[in-house]
Amino acid sequence: MFEPVLLRNVDVPNGHLLSTYEAGGGYQALTKALREHTPDEIIDLVKKSNLRGRGGAGFPTGAKWSFVPKRAGKPKYLCCNADEGEPGTFKDRIIMERDPHQLIEGMAISAYAIGAETAYVYIRGEYTLAICRLERAIAEAHAKGYLGTRILGSNFSFVVHIHCGAGAYICGEETAMLDSLEGKRAQPRLKPPFPAVEGLYASPTVINNVETLACVPHIVERGPDWFRGIGPDKSPGPKLYCLSGQVRKPGLYELPMGIPLRELVEDCAGGPLPGRKLKAVIPGGVSAPLIPERGLDVRMDFDSLAAAGSMLGSAGVIVIDDSTCVVKVATRIIEFFHHESCGKCTPCREGLNWVVKVLRRVEAGQGAPGDLEQLEALCKGIFGNTFCALGDGAAMGLRAALAHFEHEFVAHIEERRCPFH
Repeated sequence: MFEPVLLRNVDVPNGHLLSTYEAGGGYQALTKALREHTPDEIIDLVKKSNLRGRGGAGFPTGAKWSFVPKRAGKPKYLCCNADEGEPGTFKDRIIMERDPHQLIEGMAISAYAIGAETAYVYIRGEYTLAICRLERAIAEAHAKGYLGTRILGSNFSFVVHIHCGAGAYICGEETAMLDSLEGKRAQPRLKPPFPAVEGLYASPTVINNVETLACVPHIVERGPDWFRGIGPDKSPGPKLYCLSGQVRKPGLYELPMGIPLRELVEDCAGGPLPGRKLKAVIPGGVSAPLIPERGLDVRMDFDSLAAAGSMLGSAGVIVIDDSTCVVKVATRIIEFFHHESCGKCTPCREGLNWVVKVLRRVEAGQGAPGDLEQLEALCKGIFGNTFCALGDGAAMGLRAALAHFEHEFVAHIEERRCPFH
């Protein structure tokens, strides 16, 4: 039976306090890292574990760390992406609210590995409880010597700052987040140069997600072989899945990477609501193309979902039952992306504007012949032609809805009404 790793403290009374975290073995991994390993050895451990980023892209974490120049001549920075703006996603919030020291310990080890002495947690401003818990945890860690100068008697010094965002979805994109940290308007940067070489304040910077960083202490403590023994070899480790939508038991589930999507939805989350049938599932936040019911046997890992035409993304699993109109779902998702577009790229800014107009017309029963072809042409103009993945996510999601549920779009146009009303 799988034992929780990342969520083992979330239901423990006062799990957010340092005393509780220490009682469960907290900060032993940091102690081990500083006393028994060099920074390069920590990077090698993470490489061997095959930990892949949990923020959406799934890039190998150890490889990302190794890109940081050894002799940059500038300060190095670690940035924790805690913006978590993807609809249907709430995994990072739970870690920060209920076990913030797990994140802080992971950040300290990661900073030691890359040679950074300063870190920023970029957190969405709506996460008021998480911000309070993090502030207290940072103060506790400073007072106990887990943060600050010459940590645990070593030559390693490290401080963590919290930066609250103002609700912009685009700040979840790593280079837009860096611009926001620098006090600029958040917009994606042209890459290269990549952040590992020229990031925050034009200095080498590593950006990792909350869940990614929370995995690091466990890899150091238990070893890379233990981590690789959980889930598929190419995407190993424990994984947090956010279940929401029309399902009996929504919530946050920790299970091995690679669990079948059908098992996650039907067995773990109890299946659809009484009297309803599964219609489709969005497996990784609204940026991920939906998967119809017949495709739910796919495994929840990066490679399997990519092969199925979708993506793991943030693992925000949104369940859709047979009472729901896919045209309405697609329209709301594209409205979200259009609203959150930073406006830097013409294909995204103008293309999504036109997509919203067409979809609203179709949803209202005022569609015309040729609208679906126009939507496909607009998606083609957006996909692959923008600085960041916002436009790509919108186009991929709409294309999947059109491919799997074209008959619903056609019914709206031909019947001039929504069949679900």
